[in-house]
Amino acid sequence: MTISSSLNAGVAGLNANAARLATISDNIANSSTYGYKRAAAEFESMVLSGGRGSGKYSAGGVRTSSYRLIDERGGIVSTSNALDMAVTGRGMLPVMPSVRMSDGGMGTQPMMMTTTGSFRMDAEGVLRTESGLVLLGWPANQDGTIPAFSRDTLSGLQPVVISANQTVADPTTAIGLAVNLPSIQTSVGASGDPFPIMVEYYNNLGSAESLNISFTPTVPVPPSTAGTNTWTMEIRDSASNGAVVGEYTLVFDDTRGAGGTLASVTTVSGGAYNAAVGTFDLTVASGPITMTIGRPGEPGGMTQLADSFIPTGITKNGSPTGTLASVEIDENGYLLATYDTGFIRRIYQIPLVDVPNINGLTPLSNQTFQVSPQSGAFYLWNAGEGPTGSIAGYAREASATDVAAELTALITTQRAYSSNAKVIQTVDEMLQETTNIKR
Repeated sequence: MTISSSLNAGVAGLNANAARLATISDNIANSSTYGYKRAAAEFESMVLSGGRGSGKYSAGGVRTSSYRLIDERGGIVSTSNALDMAVTGRGMLPVMPSVRMSDGGMGTQPMMMTTTGSFRMDAEGVLRTESGLVLLGWPANQDGTIPAFSRDTLSGLQPVVISANQTVADPTTAIGLAVNLPSIQTSVGASGDPFPIMVEYYNNLGSAESLNISFTPTVPVPPSTAGTNTWTMEIRDSASNGAVVGEYTLVFDDTRGAGGTLASVTTVSGGAYNAAVGTFDLTVASGPITMTIGRPGEPGGMTQLADSFIPTGITKNGSPTGTLASVEIDENGYLLATYDTGFIRRIYQIPLVDVPNINGLTPLSNQTFQVSPQSGAFYLWNAGEGPTGSIAGYAREASATDVAAELTALITTQRAYSSNAKVIQTVDEMLQETTNIKR
């Protein structure tokens, strides 16, 4: 009888609205959960009646399918922890359960990921959340470069481990030198005395060494009366027992348009001068150092003007031995260690995981997700490249729940549930009437 189908439809309606109520309650309960993805229940009708004009109708009822809207993003919330991370856009952070650390890694487990996490170093220096999620990344070489790793496997990913007591030395590899030499010293009657200057640099062990540089003018010999505008630049390395590591002949321009700038540089010994960039390489005890003195005709480098010897600018990189002060992540996913000397070194790169069907991922506890056959195979992108967004430090992703919308849906669901209960009550009364007819 169609009255029986009405009863079945009412029961199906109760079940469907109970399922929707479960998703609503889950969403409201997690309205303050960072990284929570909203659950939804989709209603679908079931048709059991015959063709048009058949004369009777059987209620098919309703069925539900529940799922998570993983592609929905919550807002970005600022925090005070440098290692709080959130993905702004597509992509997720690769993670693994801390219990897997004892197994030597993920093994044959599928890729796990999350959109946000509050990571802190534990007693062993492992970056993990309070719920036990360990951040994965690619370790950098000593010079900060990231080796080439496979992008579609877990083989290159490692748990991010940071030693809080680490020290590091940053050797000097580049020096910029700008000095004004007195033009009167290359004129007739000048003393010809050299002008010394010392430039400090740091070796591979973080110790300070020095380059002792002297500028000796070439004085004209009578009967010549014209200034030579020529100097000999000699560079000695203290770490090499004062050995000469470079000698160059500098000739300066005395024309109206470019007066006082370099006209030419001739290499006597040491690395060849590159006029295109204004540099030459010095080989000191700790390795090569690129020195920049300026290009011919460039006013910002070496100059020869007036009667004063003035070092106008000395720049260099490198630093003495430093102790780790802080660790932060930049928008490209590079984990940067800052030392108390001001030196910053790249120690890991955190890639972003992406899959073709993000809503096909398998949801797990602690706002994590796992690759599934429905999601498709994963690929590891550099943050900010391809379809992926960037990584924000000092930030968390808020819950994707809209409490106002959920409360509205709660009222609607309550009314629908009551209405279905009323249908069942009515059917029960009608069946009771049918039973009474027999009596």
